[in-house]
Amino acid sequence: MSLTTSHAPHTTVTAQIAHLNAQAKLPTLARFCVAVAVKVTKWESAFRTRRHLARLDPHELDDIGLTRHAAKTEADKPFWQD
Repeated sequence: MSLTTSHAPHTTVTAQIAHLNAQAKLPTLARFCVAVAVKVTKWESAFRTRRHLARLDPHELDDIGLTRHAAKTEADKPFWQD
C-alpha cells in the first residue's frame, strides 16, 4: 500500500506513536531503541542550536541577553555535553 499525500510520513509516524502508546510496556529492545532515538535527537538539537548561536550578530545576542563570551562558551561545547 502506498500513500501519495504529502502528509504521509507524518501520518505514518503518528500511527506508529499511537501503536506504541497503546502498549502496556514496551519490549526491552524497543525501550532501548526509543532511548537511543531520544538521545540522538537531543544531540542533534544541541548541535544545531549551538551552531546557530555561534552565528548570531551582537545585536541579536543582546536581544536574548547573552554576551559574545557567553555565546561562544556555549557554542564551543560538544553536542553531547549539557
